[in-house]
Amino acid sequence: MKTGMDRRTFLQMAAVGGAVSLVWSGVPAFGAAPEAPPKASRLISPGCRRSKVKVARLYMGTPQGAWPTPKLDLQEEVRSYKREFDKLKEDLADVDFTVDELVTSTGQVSSLKDRLKSVDGILAIHLSMGIDGILEEILKAGQPTMVFARPYSGHEWAGFGAWRNDPSGAKMECLLTSDYGQLAAAIRPFRAIHHLREAKILDLSTRNPAEYAQAMKSKFGTEIKQITLKRTEDAYNAISERLATEEAERWIKGAEKIVEPPREEILKSARLALAFERLLDEEDATVMTVDCYGTMWGNGTIKLPAFPCVGFTRLNNMGLGGICESDLRCAMTHILLQGLTGRPSFISDPTMDESRNSIILAHCLGTNKMDGPNGPASPYKLRTIMERQQGCVPQVQMRVGQKVTQAILIGTDLIQYFTGEIIATPVGLEADRGCRTKIEVKVDGSATNLWRNWANGLHRQTCYGDLTQDLAHFCRFKKIKMINEAA
Repeated sequence: MKTGMDRRTFLQMAAVGGAVSLVWSGVPAFGAAPEAPPKASRLISPGCRRSKVKVARLYMGTPQGAWPTPKLDLQEEVRSYKREFDKLKEDLADVDFTVDELVTSTGQVSSLKDRLKSVDGILAIHLSMGIDGILEEILKAGQPTMVFARPYSGHEWAGFGAWRNDPSGAKMECLLTSDYGQLAAAIRPFRAIHHLREAKILDLSTRNPAEYAQAMKSKFGTEIKQITLKRTEDAYNAISERLATEEAERWIKGAEKIVEPPREEILKSARLALAFERLLDEEDATVMTVDCYGTMWGNGTIKLPAFPCVGFTRLNNMGLGGICESDLRCAMTHILLQGLTGRPSFISDPTMDESRNSIILAHCLGTNKMDGPNGPASPYKLRTIMERQQGCVPQVQMRVGQKVTQAILIGTDLIQYFTGEIIATPVGLEADRGCRTKIEVKVDGSATNLWRNWANGLHRQTCYGDLTQDLAHFCRFKKIKMINEAA
């Protein structure tokens, strides 16, 4: 039985309350008239089902601290930080500081022990010298802890490295900076942890994912549920002709060109897209994946009423998740990257070009809201799926010059990744070689090393931005090894 509010109710309340609109479908609640998307935070991860990120904000200081000055007013220091947090309201709209205290003794920290058990992470802000014992007590809570220390906070930073590297396994990371904007960055790994725990993946396949699902549940809290073809068909048939037509018209009007797919194919794809949202609503889930080239494929065509590509793109654009080929590793990676950035990621089948120190990332499924649900939309054409010459898929033109990170979560304890910059979006003859949507990425490091180090399958997830530091913080907290494949 469900408890608390469902995902749609939570999102609607967030929008009304001015905190953040985490999802907009283009077709609101079934039967409602289309409306403009409400304003959202640019860094909020939408793929959360029902709750905000819970953070303990602890200000560490001692009245007798000589640094930064014996005249330091701790209360005024806290007020000055809170003024900085007010400037970051938009970026932290999905965060509840469920514990928010100035702590000046180890006893105060001990008295908070029970309250710290329920948070996603602790932000420990260094105010003055003399906080060694306070920080040690905070770390005993065993929660992911980010220490934020600006210059002149005290000399304790000289021991942070030893604490961080303690083999006893303190979950500690540090940001030593005068940039108050990094207070928002400090929260990102907590957000990813929270969203993985809240996420639920629906897997349309006859292959039983039980072993993998149990591993993900145990490590991250993520739920994976197998659903049937019959249930998906029922959801498809429950979508009215009117709603399917309205959704198809949006895709047609938004496209630069309709190249191959006939109107009937676009209509079926739009109807299935709405069915996917219905299934996620019914299950209070966040991500949909389909075994479209495996158990849902037969006799030269898809067993579903349509190919799932438009539905996947739509979910990604909404801030949820649509993942091809029942690739659960990519689904988990998508949730992680979305949790760190608030942006979707692009699944790909890569191919290499050492002469340009580049890798070409290609897939027929393209997501045209790579900047997030309320970011700018990239242009697209409606095409067939290249390998099948069937179906309907948006062929997306991504942004040249954009920094990107590609990553994959392997099992529960390894992330392989690399970074680079989009230098081309192949056109002309190359536009019809390989999958429909493609980007050429100049690799940071060596493309030769990249292919030599490549392991664990073909698919990866690509997200806008250099996420190296955020991924490193997350991996530190979750005890995951991180390997740069291009190094």
